[in-house]
Amino acid sequence: METATAAPNRKYKDSMITALFGTPEKSLEIYNAIKGTNYSDPSKVKIVTLPNVLYGEQLNDIAFTIEGKLVVLMEHQSTLNKNMPLRMLLYIGREYEMLTDRRDLYMVNMKKIPAPEFIVLYNGTAEMDDYVELRLSDMFEMGPDSPNLELVVKAYNINKGRNVEIAARSRSLSDYEEFIADIRLNLKTMPLSEAIKASIRSFLGRGIFVDFLTRYGSEVENMLFQEWNWDEALAVRFDEGVAKGHDELFALWESGISLGEAKQKFGYLDKAKPHYD
Repeated sequence: METATAAPNRKYKDSMITALFGTPEKSLEIYNAIKGTNYSDPSKVKIVTLPNVLYGEQLNDIAFTIEGKLVVLMEHQSTLNKNMPLRMLLYIGREYEMLTDRRDLYMVNMKKIPAPEFIVLYNGTAEMDDYVELRLSDMFEMGPDSPNLELVVKAYNINKGRNVEIAARSRSLSDYEEFIADIRLNLKTMPLSEAIKASIRSFLGRGIFVDFLTRYGSEVENMLFQEWNWDEALAVRFDEGVAKGHDELFALWESGISLGEAKQKFGYLDKAKPHYD
């Protein structure tokens, strides 16, 4: 883990959630809180998070093994992505590839592998139930009847006041929820950067979340500023692309090409706005 005074120059940036729960001790804490288990030995946890698998420059995933399980935990800050099971499938495939030797695949005897668990911590502003399951089989074109392949993602709403029993079992999660809620309250009257700074000052003054905020210092502001502007930047880029596409579509139609022919060239315009988180 890096410190606020000597942060390495990395191409890929951790999110606040990975910085908070990316150690064996904290991974154990959040897993116990979510699952209601009582694991107490951090030495049993091995962090196996993969760099730059799905998220490009912003990483908000944590993967770790514990007692024969391989847990993939991700934070999600926009409307819950219904493609998450497929994204988890791609992720877990890479994990198993890294955790096994290629020669194991040709052994006569069965190679045992850790059982996967997929957890999403939802922290967005759109309304979501306390708990939601997303299934890979629901994505199949032929429907979910008797699927030969299944993957279940368990999503928990971690906004303040939701899943209170989970937050009660993890001080780190409870403080994080309070911190994010405070920033969102500040955002009603302040720009993002000022809202984050104001919450940091307030929490340090009140003795809340002190260990984390002291350890990471100004990095906390950078983490959240990047995270919350990442979705907005992608959305703006999408909207600009659609506007440009519609202009080109109209120009083609005016030139004499039928509307149907023109739309074929820009079929992506009819697709729903994508989600990036």
